[in-house]
Amino acid sequence: MDGQRCGCEYCWIALCFSLLMCLGQISAQIRYTIPEEMKEGSVVGNIAKDLGLHVSTLLDRRFRIVSGSKDALFQVNQNNGELYIHKKIDREAICDGNGACLINLKTAAENPLEIHYVAIEIADINDNRPSFSEQKQHFEIAEQTPIGTSFQLHAARDQDAAPYSVRLYKLSQDENFEIDIKTSDEDKNPFLVLRKPLDREKKAEHLLVVTAVDGGSPPKSGTLNITVTVLDSNDNRPVFSQDTYSVTLQENVPIGTTVIKIKATDTDEGSNSEVEYFLGQTLKRKVYDIFDLNRVTGEILVKGEVDFEETDVYKLDVQASDKGQPPLSAQGRVIIKIQDINDNRPEMELTSLSNVVTEDAKPGTVVALISVSDKDSGVNGKVVCSLSENVPFELKPSFQENMYSLVTKGHLDREIQPSFDITITARDLGQPPLSSFKTFCIQVADVNDNKPEFSSRFLELYLYENNVPGSSIFSVRAHDQDVNENAVISYQIIRGGGAQNDITSFLNINSETGVIHSLTSFDFETIKTFQFRVLATDSGTPSLNSNVTVNVFILDQNDNVPVILYPVSANGSAEGVEEIPRNVNAGHLVTKVRAYDADIGYNGWLLFSLQEVSDHSLFSLDRYTGQIRTLRSFTETDEAQHKLVILVKDNGNVSLSATATVIVKVVEPKEAFAASDVTNSVKDEEENNVTFYLIITLGSVSVLFIISIIVLIVMQCSKSTDYSSKYLQDANYDGTLCHSIQYRSGDKRYMLVGPRMSIGSTLAPGSNRNTLVIPDRRRRDSGEVRLMIVFYVNCHVGCFFINNTCTLTLNIDEKTKVKKLCDVCFTRRPIFLLNEVTFA
Repeated sequence: MDGQRCGCEYCWIALCFSLLMCLGQISAQIRYTIPEEMKEGSVVGNIAKDLGLHVSTLLDRRFRIVSGSKDALFQVNQNNGELYIHKKIDREAICDGNGACLINLKTAAENPLEIHYVAIEIADINDNRPSFSEQKQHFEIAEQTPIGTSFQLHAARDQDAAPYSVRLYKLSQDENFEIDIKTSDEDKNPFLVLRKPLDREKKAEHLLVVTAVDGGSPPKSGTLNITVTVLDSNDNRPVFSQDTYSVTLQENVPIGTTVIKIKATDTDEGSNSEVEYFLGQTLKRKVYDIFDLNRVTGEILVKGEVDFEETDVYKLDVQASDKGQPPLSAQGRVIIKIQDINDNRPEMELTSLSNVVTEDAKPGTVVALISVSDKDSGVNGKVVCSLSENVPFELKPSFQENMYSLVTKGHLDREIQPSFDITITARDLGQPPLSSFKTFCIQVADVNDNKPEFSSRFLELYLYENNVPGSSIFSVRAHDQDVNENAVISYQIIRGGGAQNDITSFLNINSETGVIHSLTSFDFETIKTFQFRVLATDSGTPSLNSNVTVNVFILDQNDNVPVILYPVSANGSAEGVEEIPRNVNAGHLVTKVRAYDADIGYNGWLLFSLQEVSDHSLFSLDRYTGQIRTLRSFTETDEAQHKLVILVKDNGNVSLSATATVIVKVVEPKEAFAASDVTNSVKDEEENNVTFYLIITLGSVSVLFIISIIVLIVMQCSKSTDYSSKYLQDANYDGTLCHSIQYRSGDKRYMLVGPRMSIGSTLAPGSNRNTLVIPDRRRRDSGEVRLMIVFYVNCHVGCFFINNTCTLTLNIDEKTKVKKLCDVCFTRRPIFLLNEVTFA
């Protein structure tokens, strides 16, 4: 019966609405505001009076509320026209959120039909206290946790709307912790922040109370008990690869679709580095229904329906926690934007392009202009351009939308990379994003920014003397990293002044190839070493250059024959006559053949041999010194005259030689004595005349000698410790020691070394069998050895003249090897080589 009545009422209402549509509708609207939780029967307002209706006609006109269900919250008293509360109203049950909570009612009156709208706003009161989802929360925090580390707490929920919602959080007194509130949209998320280092040995557990207070008056509150256990170990927390992840997701994607994969890394090892992922504990329940986070892989998956019209953005708080004890965690955020379908790719056009850019182009030089467009609208039509990585270019947006300039952002170097393949990606912001690509090549033009480079600053050339004039003796080559004209190198010899210029004037260099020719033949005996510089210049503008120093060392060849110094006859031939008594014993020195060779080394090392002798049993020849001695005593049967032909040859690869002839005349002893008496008588007569002059000469020489000694002492004291170094330059040529060497140590002992290296010295085998080894008989507390080298040559540099010989005194520290002394102050070579002095 009631159902039929309701059906009739609905039909009547529909009929009335139709009539109103035809005849014109009379309507009005009023609004009331009431607090929630009012008692049933409480009057909201006199709706009839507010609508201008007569109370007496309400029953006849059947004035009533026609909207809502049978279980209506409001009713109209037809007797007095008052709108009253039919059922107790709970705002939190009707409305969710902080917005205005409105209940819209529709009233109707018949005869004539009138429709009136009534809006009732339900005002919130502070009838709910904040509450936590859990009453307790437990944290395990390592004592090494850095100050400032935050730990997310359970957020309190208050069903009341602002300003009666949760306003603040309080933390019980604790010196190690404080509470921090982070506001996210309309939510206040509490975090427990460590403000003082924990010490497990002092306090292993902290009991805290967090109080959430709402904004009512008086305020209401709820509490959360927190237990913090302090543990050791695991002192590195996971770190997200990004603080905030952002992704767009198309609506209506299938369940199981991967939205994004977040990644956090932990620098610990073992289980402390294994990371698990969790969704935040303060998210709305709807988020847990739509998304799921794989705790192992970090993939966020769709597990519910994604509806753009319902929510266009999801903000997910995520947490990464390791498996250490206690576990450490990090917080991150994932923003998921829900987008409509995107079906148009961006279009890109190069409006201007320069395919070549010079390597000296300054940063910011415009290379190309790019315009992009997308036929889609809204977010799907927004286009973002990006550039391929690892290129010294960047895209700069223009003042005009969707216009970009491709400019250089760093210095270019053609020698490192001569060209770049540029890929520009234009991608819209739709989901899934659609993109297009444009690839082109930019060539880097060369500039002359590299000078020619030689392989070394100094080059050495070892050249045998007697080279063929006009032949190639050496070549230099420089490399220039530039190309084309900038890398074309020309060579020239730098001409200087002085003696070096005289030498380099005989050199010619091919300007293109760097091949050096000698216009003359070099003679080792004239010059042993010289240097010159070669300049390499490229053909760039402006041109760049570099130079290299070439040290030339002339090598000796055996091109000088030995020269006989004694015997020499009046006509210049190597012949001589020696007279000896017949009664001399074996070993008597008959004479000494002297010779020298202008070459050095083995080429100047002379050996003596008997080429022809009348009686081999009578005479011997020392092959090194050239001394001729008797092997036995003469007999009556021996001839009175003997001819000896001595062959003197060097030790070159192709040895050269010379011969000397010595005629030995054997005379009777009385003839020898007679000759001696005649000589003595002549000398006695001469001595009487010369004695006076000799005394004067000796006195003068003595005075000069004393003065010389004083001068030498003064000069020696004034010399620096490295005075002799200028005579010991490491020149690349050898010299020879002629006749004698005097060795004097700190104990004032002297040693004379003759041509046969006697008295303790030896000519030790070396590279050229030319190392003089002197026994070390010095006092151990003596730090100096003085070596005197006497040459029978003409001096011209830094020497003292003594009887037409050159005397050079050198100070040598103990264990020091002095190499290549011979060419300090002479131009001709004596007999023996001295490349190295050592102490045995």
